[in-house]
Amino acid sequence: MLRVAVVVLADTETSEALGRVVNALITAKECHQAGDDISVIFDGAGTRWIPTLASSEHRYHRLYEDVRETFSGACAYCAKAYGVRREVEQAGIALLDDFDQHPSLRSLIADGYHVLTF
Repeated sequence: MLRVAVVVLADTETSEALGRVVNALITAKECHQAGDDISVIFDGAGTRWIPTLASSEHRYHRLYEDVRETFSGACAYCAKAYGVRREVEQAGIALLDDFDQHPSLRSLIADGYHVLTF
């Protein structure tokens, strides 16, 4: 069993960014189905994806829901900075503030996770 952390940093503004978040979620789905220990974290501008993908109208909403149980959370600082804190909380996604109001990627590395960024 692998330990994999998928970190979504891509913003929501381009088709390239959409491709990155979809690739992140597909990677999470593959790892989850393989029985790996998977942790998805939304950080930086990537926090904007939560309200976007949480909308049932979005074409990748189903994929988002398929892997939602693998979400560890979103950066507390960045969710506020990018103006989506309320929407992240409403979506039921944890706000992570392990180190200076940010998720601790170092802790993941120390725990043996392979950290992939998208």
